[in-house]
Amino acid sequence: MMEESDRPEHPETFLSSQPEKNNLGAVTVGVDFPVCVVLPAGGSGERTGLQTPKQFCLLLGRPLISYTIQAFERVSWICSIVVVVAQENMDLMTDIVGRFQHTKVRVVAGGCTRHRSICNGVMALSEEKEGETQENKVVIIHDAVRPFVEEDFLYQITMAAREHGASGAIRPLVSTVIATTSEGFLDHSLERAKYRASEMPQAFKYNIIHRAYQKCTEADFDFGTECLHLVLRYCATNAKLIEGPPTLWKVTYKRDLAAAESVVKGELRSILFSKFREGLIWCTRVVLPDTLTQSACVITDGCSHASRLADSLHEAFCSLETQIKLNIIPDVTGDNVRYLLKTWNFIQFSMNVSDLAKVETTFAAVERTGQTLLHPVVVILVHVSTPDRWAIEPTTFAELALAAKRRNILLYGVHVQQSKDAERWARSLSKVAELTSALIRERSEALVGQLLQA
Repeated sequence: MMEESDRPEHPETFLSSQPEKNNLGAVTVGVDFPVCVVLPAGGSGERTGLQTPKQFCLLLGRPLISYTIQAFERVSWICSIVVVVAQENMDLMTDIVGRFQHTKVRVVAGGCTRHRSICNGVMALSEEKEGETQENKVVIIHDAVRPFVEEDFLYQITMAAREHGASGAIRPLVSTVIATTSEGFLDHSLERAKYRASEMPQAFKYNIIHRAYQKCTEADFDFGTECLHLVLRYCATNAKLIEGPPTLWKVTYKRDLAAAESVVKGELRSILFSKFREGLIWCTRVVLPDTLTQSACVITDGCSHASRLADSLHEAFCSLETQIKLNIIPDVTGDNVRYLLKTWNFIQFSMNVSDLAKVETTFAAVERTGQTLLHPVVVILVHVSTPDRWAIEPTTFAELALAAKRRNILLYGVHVQQSKDAERWARSLSKVAELTSALIRERSEALVGQLLQA
């Protein structure tokens, strides 16, 4: 846990780290064994001084725990997430899972202490079928109030647990640790260089952490807090310790909620990016502009005609040799929700004026993911008209775009008239591809709400 002196004066420090110290790189190797997560979230949050437990406190209209869950859901090789909450918060947590469309989550009731809650989460995983033996499974244990964990560090922790049986994050001690006498005087101090602060996440081979909890005493359950100590005591498994980045900090006090909100809002993005460009810092949490334009989702709304158009648009994109990867999906529900978590660009076909209502469905789905809190999301409506079908009224479309902009969504329109002439129609689709790729790349606010002709 960070003490007062550990915390940087400005939240931007939370976002930066030194690559040579952390040795964090992009994950390039796949994980070919099941990996699950247990998030203990049963705390009462007394240290925040708030009536609401900190994991349920809202950051820009979204509970803190939802951001932590999202950090794990974005990792494709994580199979499932067990969130452990107090019995009285089961309904609240279930509502959060549904409202923010978390797809990998199971909610279970916790116990009266931290170890009892984690144990309940670990035992709940034994009921899941991953297509592998439990012996091959790795479980990550992480605090629900540490929302800024990165995939590359999760990968390091996971692979270390796979090799050694257990692993855990550590950070250097900032303050000197001292012992006092019963009268309140200094007894002795520890040599700070020899010690490290134990942090989260921690990871274990499932059969090891499961066996450790089966062997726990009542004293362990009531007074213990360190999972690594349990597997060392009861399974003779010595954990591999890995120094983690500063972004692993934990929301503990009320002031931490304000810092976390600043991170989520991206208020520091311009400061960090300028320093990044000047070579002053190396930053793990800034999303560089080109990342926003590398992929897009084409939403067909289950319409067969729109699906054919989407396939044709994909071919046109390929001929342009753009760097944009297109994913074609029928809607943004069910398993397709995962696409909302990793792209900021959506192309939606419209065959009728009434299809504008479907755009609102897309807006709502994107907002629920929290993507619009970090960067503007681009939605391009490609309206296909024929001589016997009315085109969208420009004024109506402009009003819709204005309302969307207030929600940090940039709505553009591309109007194309369908032709029976195959060559002419191919040229039109090529023009649509050129316009949509340019809109995604440039993200021009001047063109928001306009219907461009293809």
